[in-house]
Amino acid sequence: MQPMKLPGPKARALIKRDAAVISPSYPRSYPFVMDHGKGTEVWDVDGNRFLDFMAGIAVVSTGHAHPKVVQAIQEQAEKFLHISSDFYHEKWILLAEKLAEIAPFHDSAVSFMTNSGTEAVETAIKLARYHTGRSNFIGFTGAFHGRTMGAVTFTASKAKYHRGFYPLMNGVVHAPFPNPYRPILERRPGEDYGETVVRYIEEQILGPILPPEEVAGILVETIQGEGGYIVPPPGFFPALRKLCDRYDILLIVDEVQSGMGRTGKWWAIEHFHTEPDVLTIAKGIASGLPLGACIARRHIMDWERGAHGNTFGGNPIACAAALATIELIENQYMHNAAEMGQYLLQALTEMQTRHPSIGDVRGLGLMIGVEFVMDRKTKEPAEKLHERVIELAFERGLLLLGCARNVIRIAPPLSISRSEVNEGLAIFEEAVTLAEKEFGLAAPGASR
Repeated sequence: MQPMKLPGPKARALIKRDAAVISPSYPRSYPFVMDHGKGTEVWDVDGNRFLDFMAGIAVVSTGHAHPKVVQAIQEQAEKFLHISSDFYHEKWILLAEKLAEIAPFHDSAVSFMTNSGTEAVETAIKLARYHTGRSNFIGFTGAFHGRTMGAVTFTASKAKYHRGFYPLMNGVVHAPFPNPYRPILERRPGEDYGETVVRYIEEQILGPILPPEEVAGILVETIQGEGGYIVPPPGFFPALRKLCDRYDILLIVDEVQSGMGRTGKWWAIEHFHTEPDVLTIAKGIASGLPLGACIARRHIMDWERGAHGNTFGGNPIACAAALATIELIENQYMHNAAEMGQYLLQALTEMQTRHPSIGDVRGLGLMIGVEFVMDRKTKEPAEKLHERVIELAFERGLLLLGCARNVIRIAPPLSISRSEVNEGLAIFEEAVTLAEKEFGLAAPGASR
């Protein structure tokens, strides 16, 4: 397929204006300047069409500008835009009731609404300290929980997130996340690698580094996002739950990227038959409007009035969008995410047999990671090649995002159709083929 000449003249002009007035800290991946979108399709300001396989970082769960979400926003905007969290409104209550209904634990659930995922994580950190009276935490290498000061202390996926910001929050120790493709700990016979990591935490962190009675919580992504779309082994979360119960430590699960039906269930943690104590969510909850939540068991969210709050929490327009989004996910798109995710995973696994640069394909539902390597035996990360695949795909009308050093995430809207999946896969494979040729890897179909 013929590559487009990007960016176009209108896009170039806007990028130049952007550089003069917008913070340079934003990690712009490539020069895409959006004009409008519909479902999985988006158009730039020069009229070029693209398929969106990253959904605004797993945010536009119902697709771009879904008419039911747009209608819910418009209807609420005609009533009122804001009243502040000092008062009450029905949309906020309705959303909290729905979140309590679908929360991944059997206890009664209480929500604190936020404006983002990182604010939801900050809420969970404060809540854990308040409820337990303890001050220390355990996080994981490769994690991403946000960039505000508490959340970024747990974030451990890239050094640049910490560079220039020390000292960070005290009291956080990191354990290795159980990456089945790149294990770093030695397993005992018959031990699931996830169980190995939990044993490491108990033997090497609790006691030698942190007194268990001073640990408030363990904060973990169900599936690591920025760290490489890593799905842990099945034994990890059950073992982690037992460890937390043994020492009265809160299990805080970050589902900011993996939640809201993306994996084919409301929450990725449901795949592991484990109930957390606290859940943080955002991204896909409102189809693109800024909204997040910290959901906890009722007896845990026991802080007094005024202990924590915000101005925009429970914003009526965001709540209206979330209610419409949840209804669409529940009635249509969660099932579609499971079905299309399985189809994509099978197609990418089959594609792997033709491309020596694809070292691993993994995921649940429409949260799939493709890891690129220069050699399958050594697993040398193909960082530059994976960047080139993203560039080549963009030039051919496919929007992708990387994660970790050498992984491409596949996270389209949950509404994606089979024909759109097939179109995107064709572009993706062409990009991989061209990148492999540029980097001198073996011809497609050859083993390495």
